[in-house]
Amino acid sequence: MTAARRCEKITPFIVMDVLEKIHKMEAQGIDVVHMEIGEPDFNVPECVNRVSVEAFCQNETSYTHSLGDIRLREAISDYHGRTYGTKVDPGQILVTSGTSPAMLLLFSALVDPGDEIIISDPHYACYANFIHYVQGVPVTVKVSEEEGFVYTPDAIREKITPKTKAIFINSPSNPTGNVIPEERMREIVAVAEEHGLYIISDEIYHGLTYVGKDHSIFEFTDRAFVLNGFSKLFAMTGLRLGYLIAPPDFVRPLQVLQQNFFICANSVIQLAGAAALTDAEKETEVMRDTYNERRIFVLKRLKEMGLGITVEPTGAFYVFANAKHISMDSYALAFDILDKAHIGVTPGIDFGANGEGYLRFSYANSMENLRVGMDRMEGYLKDCS
Repeated sequence: MTAARRCEKITPFIVMDVLEKIHKMEAQGIDVVHMEIGEPDFNVPECVNRVSVEAFCQNETSYTHSLGDIRLREAISDYHGRTYGTKVDPGQILVTSGTSPAMLLLFSALVDPGDEIIISDPHYACYANFIHYVQGVPVTVKVSEEEGFVYTPDAIREKITPKTKAIFINSPSNPTGNVIPEERMREIVAVAEEHGLYIISDEIYHGLTYVGKDHSIFEFTDRAFVLNGFSKLFAMTGLRLGYLIAPPDFVRPLQVLQQNFFICANSVIQLAGAAALTDAEKETEVMRDTYNERRIFVLKRLKEMGLGITVEPTGAFYVFANAKHISMDSYALAFDILDKAHIGVTPGIDFGANGEGYLRFSYANSMENLRVGMDRMEGYLKDCS
């Protein structure tokens, strides 16, 4: 007996291979600076702790509505109104156990076998795997460092076929940290409207933009799906809470899938999520300001080392640095840096063929650790020269 054929196209998530090797090194007493994984190093906001305990004490531990607790869905709707000036019906919101399940449900409801979804290259490593899993076809559009790793409308048009179902955007982006400018978002929406396509917008890093402001896709079109969650802005990674906002025609199909696959998200954490949206603004401002200090520091140091950064990233907590002058094998380079300098970084190949030759540095770590990491990286590069 062998695994189902659908598993054959699912590629490993290389950053997890890096992390697992780091864990082995740390078990041997080796000090490693973590710059490989995108996980906030902050504690959850106080209101999340408080409301979680209160919810347990009040026995809020039963199944919720399959779309999600109405208190959380209304809080999400209100948050979108305050943040973007958009009107989101709570009935269009599906609460999930993290953003990854939301993505699985979305592609399951949207994609028939052979349907195509346009994604950027580089892109978050799991996008293509979700599309493959539902027998769809990820169609990649190369985005360049010189363009800030942002789609151009003409490049999208070249990849559209009769099988194209949607254009996928992610801003601020993983792995690049770059933000799609408002005018470019309007242009991408225009392309989608020309061809009757949906836009899927992964907005998980919203709230972590350091120059300018975030723009939700719903500011420009209703023919869209929004993915978001609580892991990044609210540092709630292990609590697994996300959501999907969908056009009305898709809500019932998505709900049926949720009922069958997941039933509902964690009842206690849903109430904690509602509290985060309403009461955690001061704490998230502190997180954002701290990330920005780290961003400025890491960018300066990497540039001084000669790593290529043509357009500075202004969101998320990543720097995608061009290391092609050192090696065109980013996988081997990342593990060599880990072995010799004891710094965890993610190879660019994890994010698509067009990411080869790059390294992703996460600054979701303390300034003290980042200083050590940058010093080690500088020493490694001097030894290589």
